[in-house]
Amino acid sequence: MTAVERALAQAAPVIWNSDQGSHFTSPQYTRLLLDAGVHISMDGRGRASDNIFTERLWRTVKYEEVYLKDYAQPKEAPQSLAAYCDFYDHQRQHQALGYQTSASVYFAPSAVIPAPEAVAPLRS
Repeated sequence: MTAVERALAQAAPVIWNSDQGSHFTSPQYTRLLLDAGVHISMDGRGRASDNIFTERLWRTVKYEEVYLKDYAQPKEAPQSLAAYCDFYDHQRQHQALGYQTSASVYFAPSAVIPAPEAVAPLRS
């Protein structure tokens, strides 16, 4: 069983986003997703910026969680990451969201995300 099959056996997302590499466009791969009722979304050619938000999220997860922990057992990682994701969504304030939590913006009746020019620039 592949990693994708194992993931889909646990839960099927509404949308699965990937790039257009040969692995992600193969009939075997796309059939797994379509059979699970998943909509496939692929970044367009030359759309490197589509991946920026995901890469930034994973960088944050690594630097604020993974690199700071010394997991004694492999099973500790999923538990610790789940707790971090809950913190990230419900407690961590995000500069790009006007120092609101992502959950408060997502679940707001009429979410208003500040324009980038309204947010203070990052200091190096």
